[in-house]
Amino acid sequence: MIDLIWNVNTLTRDLTVYLENQVKINLSGSGVGLSLVLGFGAAYICYYLSSVAKKPQLITGATRLSQFLQRYCPVVTETYYPTFWCWEARVQTLLRPFITTKPCVEYRNELIKTADGGHISLDWNDSDVNALYPISTTRPTILILPGLTGTSKESYILHMVQQSEILGYRCVVFNNRGVSGEKLLTPRTYCAANTEDLETVISHVQKTFVEAPLMAAGVSMGGHRHILEKVFDIDYVLKAKTIREFDERFTSLMFGYKTIADYYRDASPHHKLKSIEIPVLCLNALDDVFSPGHAIPTQSAKQNPKVALLLTAHGGHIGFLEGIFPRWATYMDRVFKQFIQAVFEHKDELKNT
Repeated sequence: MIDLIWNVNTLTRDLTVYLENQVKINLSGSGVGLSLVLGFGAAYICYYLSSVAKKPQLITGATRLSQFLQRYCPVVTETYYPTFWCWEARVQTLLRPFITTKPCVEYRNELIKTADGGHISLDWNDSDVNALYPISTTRPTILILPGLTGTSKESYILHMVQQSEILGYRCVVFNNRGVSGEKLLTPRTYCAANTEDLETVISHVQKTFVEAPLMAAGVSMGGHRHILEKVFDIDYVLKAKTIREFDERFTSLMFGYKTIADYYRDASPHHKLKSIEIPVLCLNALDDVFSPGHAIPTQSAKQNPKVALLLTAHGGHIGFLEGIFPRWATYMDRVFKQFIQAVFEHKDELKNT
């Protein structure tokens, strides 16, 4: 409570100095306007520090995994301060693509074939000029999985690649079929429940760099019409007004589900957490508009010592903006950087968790 009072007093004092120097208030010289502004500002700051800025919840069923994360990923114990003027979930979600910068990242593209006659586009960032891991064959590799309709060109993906590049790691971004500009060869895109393409990519990466340690990082969860309209009523699909309607008219049918409920049940991670056998850290905001707090399987996570959930009070969906001018790395980027570094540099210790 002492820290809270000190923060309020300090910020109120700074706000007073700013207003006295920058804002001209003329209400008959009474100072009423200044008092109102200061009062509102102090109240907002007090609310922000007491109700918005909070430490994340770290949920895991294993003490050793919790200790590992607290030791090597200090961000999991630090208070997350969302950008004070856009901390609300929908605002964070909508503004992030327009506010955050797009780092300059160089890719080399590779198309790999799939068993059904299609192909998958991979974008590689090899970090060849980084001296931290000069031997290419053993350089740690991060497989990055973009969200729904996302590609290697999304700002959040570019930031993840940049953070990996700083650490000297190689990155490969898995672009789902039909979303990154490559031609769609078969009437099939992707869905949250199907992992065949991902398995193909993982196998390819492991065969390409046999000696390199590999880990994956996924975020959240496009098409060419002339192929899809041979199988689906595309006009009907495009009239969908919700994600559920789109999945009902298109995604669930494409992958052979009888009902939308069957698809969602199969896609849900709730029943799959118990099968995870390697350490996994999941970051989710409790106010996420697509994955809200009440839908997060916290009890299932507690039953698997290999799973840890990091839950922030705010952050929206892939938002996690922080700082006054949130144009650079986000809270999610900091979690990502610290975790991948902890995994690669302390993997022997992690194996014992």
